[in-house]
Amino acid sequence: MMQVSRVHIYLTYPFVLSWSLLEAMSAGAAIVAGDTDPVREVMERGKTGILTDFFDKDALVDRVCEALDNAELRDSLGHAARDYVVKNYDLKTICLPQHLAWVDRLSHLPAVEIKP
Repeated sequence: MMQVSRVHIYLTYPFVLSWSLLEAMSAGAAIVAGDTDPVREVMERGKTGILTDFFDKDALVDRVCEALDNAELRDSLGHAARDYVVKNYDLKTICLPQHLAWVDRLSHLPAVEIKP
């Protein structure tokens, strides 16, 4: 569904980022997102997505219309978003090796006694 949609709207209150944004980015979706701290951790304004004031519904509508009216912009944003996710979150080359290294480091820590 993400790959055939024209624009994905992602809104999250300034708290945590959900995996759905990364999934939309990995699918190459053009994204209009609320300009909040968690979103800025993975999206760059105008490069991997369009960011807009989270509380300004008129600006949101304007940004979505901007994206809908510009196929070249949508393609550029979608490709850049996918490239970012693959470069930073690919399971085989990034996430799994980092996770295994973390587990390996934990396995070398001294045991901790837990008292009831």
